[in-house]
Amino acid sequence: MKKLKNPCGRRSEKIFSNICIIPSLVGVLMFFLIPFAIVIYYSLINNPVKKEFVGLENYSMLMENMAFKKASKNTALFSAIAVPLAVILPLVLATILERNIIGKSVFRTFFLSPLMTPTASVVLVWQVLFHNHGTINQILEKFGGTPVDWLNSKYGIAVIILMFIWKNLGYNMILFMSALGGIPRDVIEVAQLEGASRAYQFFHIKLRYLSPTVLFVLILSLINSFKIFREVYLLTGSYPFDKLYMLQHFMNNTFNSLDYQKLSASAVFFALIMIVIIAVLLISENIFGKDVEG
Repeated sequence: MKKLKNPCGRRSEKIFSNICIIPSLVGVLMFFLIPFAIVIYYSLINNPVKKEFVGLENYSMLMENMAFKKASKNTALFSAIAVPLAVILPLVLATILERNIIGKSVFRTFFLSPLMTPTASVVLVWQVLFHNHGTINQILEKFGGTPVDWLNSKYGIAVIILMFIWKNLGYNMILFMSALGGIPRDVIEVAQLEGASRAYQFFHIKLRYLSPTVLFVLILSLINSFKIFREVYLLTGSYPFDKLYMLQHFMNNTFNSLDYQKLSASAVFFALIMIVIIAVLLISENIFGKDVEG
């Protein structure tokens, strides 16, 4: 005979589980939702003293601000280049290290070493390498080249992209290696028996199973790309070369000038952009990975 489930027991479990998540809900409410609501409020008033409602006037003034335009353009350019590289390169390396090659553990350790290095130490190394009289310029001079002031030139963005990839490469690679290990081996074996090429196996089988991991790494890299301000600030200060002036520079400098309305408007605008981008990525992954889940 089938055992009947106790409805009272199920109800008590549900109540207990709800009680357990109350502290988390309170934390989210106090430290995320309420502060963000306050930021939205500040973006809609003229100043914290008079508190007169001005609607979207702060947003309109923000869109006309040259510093904000420059910061937005630089951040978008950096993310558009760095984020795809931070996804594609680790995926390629993970695919290579998936095979039985000599020194696999050494390569893993090499690529994971940036995770164990403090940011201040990373910045110090980059200063030694790319300073006006740094190691790279000394090598260029030795071979008859002309020294370049890397961090105060158009090449500065390339230096920051290189640093970003170097820092995130190992972690993203480990995520992809873990995902590759979770692909059903019988599916790959059937494809091999049917004569499928390595390229076909990767793009038509492995990549479909990797789609949730690709989405996760993409979102993680996107978020990290907007946090590059820390490294740029330590390298060049609050007012770097124009090509390195990021959104976080604008927001930090606006905060220092106590312009809360402009700061709040830029924060809300930035949050909306991130929500839209992540929503598009989630929808795309849902469409792309639907047949795998089924």
